[in-house]
Amino acid sequence: MSIHKKQEIKRITTHQLQEMKNRGEKIAMLTAYDYSMAKIIDSAGIDVILVGDSASNVMAGNETTLPITLDQMIYHASSVVKAVKRALVVVDIPFGYYQGSSGEALRSSIRIMKESGAHAVKMEGGSEVKDSVLRILSAGVPVMGHLGLTPQSIYKFGTYTVRAKEEGEANKLLDDAKLLEECGCFGLVLEKIPAELARKVSAALKIPVIGIGAGPEVDGQVLVMQDMLGITKEFKPRFLRRYADLHGIVTGAVHKYVEDVKAKSFPNEEEKY
Repeated sequence: MSIHKKQEIKRITTHQLQEMKNRGEKIAMLTAYDYSMAKIIDSAGIDVILVGDSASNVMAGNETTLPITLDQMIYHASSVVKAVKRALVVVDIPFGYYQGSSGEALRSSIRIMKESGAHAVKMEGGSEVKDSVLRILSAGVPVMGHLGLTPQSIYKFGTYTVRAKEEGEANKLLDDAKLLEECGCFGLVLEKIPAELARKVSAALKIPVIGIGAGPEVDGQVLVMQDMLGITKEFKPRFLRRYADLHGIVTGAVHKYVEDVKAKSFPNEEEKY
């Protein structure tokens, strides 16, 4: 298999993501929710930043993604957009702001785009959200789909286990993926599904397919930044690779700071005016 040289791109667009898939270059995607961290990962060369509704968990401490509001998502997204110079910024439409009607979905998307300056929106579901996808796209807003484990539907399924292991659900997922492409979605996230099914979906679609717990034979990968950096400790799925132990580093730094303040060694002579 040939190794494709990564092209230097000043600003990632949906068109460039498509070209990356066409030439076999993998797409790197991470979540971010604030200015400081978004600036770091953007400058480090990330292709896509997802302002995920996972902010409900890692930023607000909620058990699920369901409580986060549209206003809160716009706040996080606008903070990220201000920091980004290269990456494509995609924002989750949160639960309850697109399921009611296609008109509501359009209004939510327009608010996200106008008030945050983001580049695209993402929504969960297949055929059941077709009308909303088409309505949003008709306004010129790029849409990324999301199939497999859909966290906004946690109470429907009752579990975060691997989805689409049975033939019927797998066939529906493939049909939904094709439908989302036909509607005009520029990309698709597949979460926590069998790797062989993810490979089939990626091969069947022209648009980029990004996996999280979907194996290596897709067009790119996404992780939650707090998980990848080892800030969160409780979440330990098989698909997660921790690239750092920031929990340990930050804990050690705070312990040292407390120790220095108590010992009156901070600030020292050089650190005062």
